[in-house]
Amino acid sequence: MEVTWEDQQNINKFGRLNNRFHKLEDEFKIAKETNDNLEDASNELILTDEDVVRFQIGEVFAHVPKHKVENRIENIKEVTSQKLTKLEGEKQFVVAQMVELI
Repeated sequence: MEVTWEDQQNINKFGRLNNRFHKLEDEFKIAKETNDNLEDASNELILTDEDVVRFQIGEVFAHVPKHKVENRIENIKEVTSQKLTKLEGEKQFVVAQMVELI
């Protein structure tokens, strides 16, 4: 079976798109896990009676007022949700391009 130059280009493009799709899936999985962890942390904050809680910043735990931690978690959750939406859109775009090549 002979493969034309154009067919080979399409095969290469499909391979690159497939690799990108798998990277996006991995990023989506990590972002989803982060979002779930943030949701759990938010729920734990609701249950605590303390006004000052330990909050991890990098590798260090700092004592931070509860309301500041709640705001920080909400901001991070919003950013993560936006990232999830963006990644889902990119995945759909890549899949659409892959379908065109089939």
